[in-house]
Amino acid sequence: MAASRTTSDTGAGGTAAWELLLPSAAAPARSRGRALQAALRDAVRAGRLTPGTQLPSSRELAADLRVSRGLVTDAYAQLTAEGYLSSRQGAGTWVTSVCAGPGAPVPGPFAADDRGGPSDFRPGLPDLSLFPRAAWSAAHRRVLTRLPHRAFGYPDPRGLPELRAALTDLLARRRGVAVDPDRVVVCSGVAQAHTLIGLVLRDRGERRVAVEDPGSPEHTALFAAAGLEAVPVPVDGDGLDPAALAATGVRAAVITPAHQFPSGVAYTARRRGELADWARERDGLLIEDDYDGDFRYDRAPVGALQGLAPDRVAYTGSVSKSLAPGLRLGWLVAPPALAAEVAARKRTMDLGNPVTEQAVLAEFIVSGHYDRQLRRCQRLYRTRRNALAEALERRFPGARVSGIAAGLHVIVALPARYGPEPRFLTAAAAAGVAVRPLSDYTRRGTGGDDGRVRLVMGYAHLSPAEIDRAVRLLPQDV
Repeated sequence: MAASRTTSDTGAGGTAAWELLLPSAAAPARSRGRALQAALRDAVRAGRLTPGTQLPSSRELAADLRVSRGLVTDAYAQLTAEGYLSSRQGAGTWVTSVCAGPGAPVPGPFAADDRGGPSDFRPGLPDLSLFPRAAWSAAHRRVLTRLPHRAFGYPDPRGLPELRAALTDLLARRRGVAVDPDRVVVCSGVAQAHTLIGLVLRDRGERRVAVEDPGSPEHTALFAAAGLEAVPVPVDGDGLDPAALAATGVRAAVITPAHQFPSGVAYTARRRGELADWARERDGLLIEDDYDGDFRYDRAPVGALQGLAPDRVAYTGSVSKSLAPGLRLGWLVAPPALAAEVAARKRTMDLGNPVTEQAVLAEFIVSGHYDRQLRRCQRLYRTRRNALAEALERRFPGARVSGIAAGLHVIVALPARYGPEPRFLTAAAAAGVAVRPLSDYTRRGTGGDDGRVRLVMGYAHLSPAEIDRAVRLLPQDV
């Protein structure tokens, strides 16, 4: 048969491609196309069709399976859009990706984050392929030969002294943070930093904390786990509303002033001053999440709010956007009045972070590798943000991209003719595109009554070609 000649030795055990797809051809007519797509996708994921495999032509495969050529053409087009296949006019269709290996486990209830596919615009993920493997590995070898034996004992719960010193210089130089090494606590990312602060506040008798609305659902979840109720406070074009904050009566608030998530605004100088004044007058605490403060594309990044009120701000950050979230390396700069309690909580929580990874990060910062990594990411992410804006304008004339030129996501408002929003989201999912609406991040609605579809779109993990292809998959007629 034609298909077996094309792929006679491409699958596991020499199985021909058409044999893997035979069950889908027997599906009911209405679901046959979806069944064929699923069978092809599963064969690639499981490794039965390996990268580099040339698939039969649509005409040949349709003849072998006794289905319409249109079904095969549509299946090839869909999997090409998803990144499993690639095709060139006159050269055929090829397998390009394996998303899991043979025998890969089925994800359980605590499965890893599944973001990052070629048609996935959900925000928050950097380009993991940019992780500097060679430089990190070389630094790892260097620190292993240099670390004394005593370094592998139980560490200072605040973190390796070399790393805290390196972070002190880095944060003062790049983010304008007022800090000394004794107030730096190395954490397993910003999540642990917020948990530590939440537990300390709970120990001190606090029961509520203000969060931005719209804002990150993670803030609500993390402080709830620490025993604090999250109280939403509205965000306007200048930042968190200080009058609304004062009206809540809370004494702690979580903020993202450099690049508010998800609205994309930068807190104005006046609003920063008003919030610092609130913290002093209320004997309160601002918890600054500087999740992507290094990534500003139109000007130098605005410094951290912490520099205005070091005694009233707990500053948090990590390498999750600059290197990789899987490293689980972050930091908390605690106000002097909380530093000892935070360190004590860190000790009882996990006795400190792994020594070698801390030493490697310290080496990375001191040697200049970290600054070079930031510059590399900035160049690429700026290009990808521009590519997304241009692709949206081509596909959806009148689309508005808002938020400062920074970070790893934008807010997109599509003209009302592409709504209503629920129907658009359903059609996008059916087309294989993952996207989040702004309404997922707020308790107050989407922030407008003009009928526009409002989306929070991440772009950093996608190449310009993937961005263009995924935007073209978004529905226009809903």
